[in-house]
Amino acid sequence: LNNLNNGEKALIRKIDTTEALKTRLAPFGVVRGSEVRVEACSLGKQTMEILVDGTLIGLRGEEAKQIEVEKI
Repeated sequence: LNNLNNGEKALIRKIDTTEALKTRLAPFGVVRGSEVRVEACSLGKQTMEILVDGTLIGLRGEEAKQIEVEKI
């Protein structure tokens, strides 16, 4: 996910992180098969804002690295 740029869309293929983070993200729709769009990135991609099912979510760069996506 962290390789995407502003405005790019992708499908979540795999979330390779702790159960705690998966549990925190799931209620927001960040699950395998969901479509995401990158809304904004900080300098150096230390943080990202993504849009999932109409919800804007902020992620740390390290969290975004753990979400494998397929660009669409």
